[in-house]
Amino acid sequence: MYSQEKLQNFLKQDWEKQKIIVIYWPTACGKTKMSLDIAEFLNTEIISTDSRQIFKYLNIGTWKIKQSEKRAIKHHMIDIIFPNEKYSVGEYKKEAEKIIQNLHSQKKIPILVWWTWLYIDSLIYDFDIPQVPADEILRKKLTQEAHDFWNDFVYKKLCEIDSDFAQTLHPNNLNYVIRALEIKLLSGKSKGEFKKEKVLNYDTLFLTPYNGEREKLYENINSRVENMLEEWLIEEIKNILGKWYKTTDFWLQTIGYSEIISFLDWIFSLQEAKELIQKNSRNYAKRQLTWFRKYEDKIF
Repeated sequence: MYSQEKLQNFLKQDWEKQKIIVIYWPTACGKTKMSLDIAEFLNTEIISTDSRQIFKYLNIGTWKIKQSEKRAIKHHMIDIIFPNEKYSVGEYKKEAEKIIQNLHSQKKIPILVWWTWLYIDSLIYDFDIPQVPADEILRKKLTQEAHDFWNDFVYKKLCEIDSDFAQTLHPNNLNYVIRALEIKLLSGKSKGEFKKEKVLNYDTLFLTPYNGEREKLYENINSRVENMLEEWLIEEIKNILGKWYKTTDFWLQTIGYSEIISFLDWIFSLQEAKELIQKNSRNYAKRQLTWFRKYEDKIF
């Protein structure tokens, strides 16, 4: 948990490495407010580590921070590509590291916040991003199989040949699942083998606003989904579909978007879609609690 004392102790420490702050743990637990409070106190800037908020126009469904909520604090790595574009972890790492270096040159401590653990780890740990070239034929084949037989069909293929790494992914993160299959099939190695954590790149302070009250967390998630629908999520998705109608699978698999698209396709009623968004968001929060638990022993 965050406290002024922890932050002050961190600031007083004299280490050889540059400092960085990571605010983590599940969706709807209060990370945004914490990041704003600390950024305001330190007069610094925030770097998003969210793999969906990089997309322009995906605002309501990704719970993207509004301009009016930013308190004039600069936010990076938000709205950087269009929904029909692809963006790899390696590309994210390259751009975000430039921002970190620039902030350090200004004697500012960067704050990493939001929830894609692959993005966070790519920045704070010293490991190699797999240099395995894309196989477009294989990708098209797997994408077509996901379209014909659903995402679980492709996900089970990954489970069969790389079960350990498959456990770190959700079946609906189709691009990640396909990339993991691609790396395993082409290199013979698990994507996880390329990510052997060595040492932290920075003197890192890990903070979380989550206090362990899971029922309260689930209430917040359910309430947020209600708010998303009230804030015209359906209209946002219709506008995106009008410009980039299912031109790429990545944003289509985002929780909140995929369920509403199914509603628009007459697969679910609106009530069913809403309940499914809430359920999938709660399940995602459970996985986040597991993924980020490795940071617990680094909290002082």
